[in-house]
Amino acid sequence: MTQIQILMTTKKPMLSVAEALDFLLAAVRPVAETEIITTLEANDRVLAQAQDSLLNVPPMDNTQMDGYAVRAIDCASGQARLRVSQRIPAGHIAQPLEAGTVARIFTGAMIPPGADAVVMQEQCAADGEFVTVSHTPAKGEWIRREGEDITAGATILTAGTRLRAQELGLAASVGLANLPVWRKLRVAVFFTGDELTMPGEELKPGAIYNSNRFLLNGLLQNLGCIVTDYGIVPDSLEATRLTLREAAKEHDLIITSGGVSVGEEDHIKPAVEAEGRLNMWQIAVKPGKPLAFGEINKLDGSAFFLGLPGNPVSSFVTFLLFVRPFIFRMQGVLNVTPQAFMMRADFELKKPDRRNEFLRAKINARGGLDLFANQSSAVLTSTVWGDGLIDLPAGDIINAGDVVKFIPFSSLMN
Repeated sequence: MTQIQILMTTKKPMLSVAEALDFLLAAVRPVAETEIITTLEANDRVLAQAQDSLLNVPPMDNTQMDGYAVRAIDCASGQARLRVSQRIPAGHIAQPLEAGTVARIFTGAMIPPGADAVVMQEQCAADGEFVTVSHTPAKGEWIRREGEDITAGATILTAGTRLRAQELGLAASVGLANLPVWRKLRVAVFFTGDELTMPGEELKPGAIYNSNRFLLNGLLQNLGCIVTDYGIVPDSLEATRLTLREAAKEHDLIITSGGVSVGEEDHIKPAVEAEGRLNMWQIAVKPGKPLAFGEINKLDGSAFFLGLPGNPVSSFVTFLLFVRPFIFRMQGVLNVTPQAFMMRADFELKKPDRRNEFLRAKINARGGLDLFANQSSAVLTSTVWGDGLIDLPAGDIINAGDVVKFIPFSSLMN
């Protein structure tokens, strides 16, 4: 009996956020296929193999600034007048420095053999082929030493790293023109509810615009997924089953919004159970609570399934807390924990909740946090106004001046 089946046979109290996340991550099967792509194309991809440097960085001693390469002993007087024996731009080979002379040198250029310091040009006065050095340099001054950043053979990037601009720059600095990455995750999405209407269409009585379609597509694109959008599926068991079967064929993960409760018009649960297996969760989280996790059968195995609540803020928050780390782990990312900060609350919240609350908040000009007035799970305005989420444990209240855990949207949405 699988872990999912065991959990389905016993009705349990609501899971904590940590328990639900641990279970999800333990169930992940990362994608197995890799590809080699150019380093220029690798932004936001996940590295499949560790990368080592084949050279020292810098590859030679070079100058940190424009100035003059000198022998420190020749400048001991603090007012040395010396002949300029050569000029060394970046990218050119330097000749050995003659005793009693200096070399005009430019940022990044090779230190000539025999020189042991660089004097910045602001401390020198040029006069024809001579220069007066008004400084007594120490040996090694303004010199970047060969290999001081990276030594040949050192691991510069570990497997499971999500590649950002800085990682690509680091790879390029050691000459890596191509990188092995895990293939992109293929994700299918669809939305249930006869009340849903697309923007641009007439909004009939009882209908609402389908904000979650735009919300989830944007979040998935931010995570580098290949997204197939099946649109709005009619509220029927047959239509839901058909869409699940079709979506499972070519996708790693299926995500739905709405229909995860147990009402007569909520068809996700019976449809997933008919096409695979399902674990319906009640999670002690606000906003959120209902989250469906399971698998949909297909010829070569199964596709994972995650069903999110229909209220837009609930869908948004449960995606950030559970779907984002699940997708990252499927993509091969090792560190899926978002960066959080301890910050001062400049408000009061006196009514505790039995669930772990995630409050939309904004950083104010005083370096503290303000709370959006309406924390309803239907108020998307709070997600646009806010800078992130306050992670408030179940049963806690907040007094003005308390230090709370704050998770910025910037660390949750990419």
